[in-house]
Amino acid sequence: MSLDIKKNDTVKVISGDERGKKGRVLSIYPKEYKLLVEKLNIIKRHMKPSKKYTQGGIIEKESPICRSRVILLCPKCDKPTMIGCRVLDDGTKMRVCKNCKEIIDR
Repeated sequence: MSLDIKKNDTVKVISGDERGKKGRVLSIYPKEYKLLVEKLNIIKRHMKPSKKYTQGGIIEKESPICRSRVILLCPKCDKPTMIGCRVLDDGTKMRVCKNCKEIIDR
């Protein structure tokens, strides 16, 4: 199962408690069909003091969010969009915005 959203894309949440919020994709988990989005789906964990968390206590961090709950924001038209695919003359596949028909990939 392939994900059409890549790292550093901007996405918008379309369902759940955080509906309407935007964020940048930090990492992708294709087997679980989940994304880690910056400053979204924050959870609290009680951590013991360790080398990473010297203080310990309650730590807030991002939790992965299901791919079906987010939609890509087109960098050109800045609207939520579905993603299409276009094959260029040299044979490379590119992601395309369904709204403005512009190529999304850099």
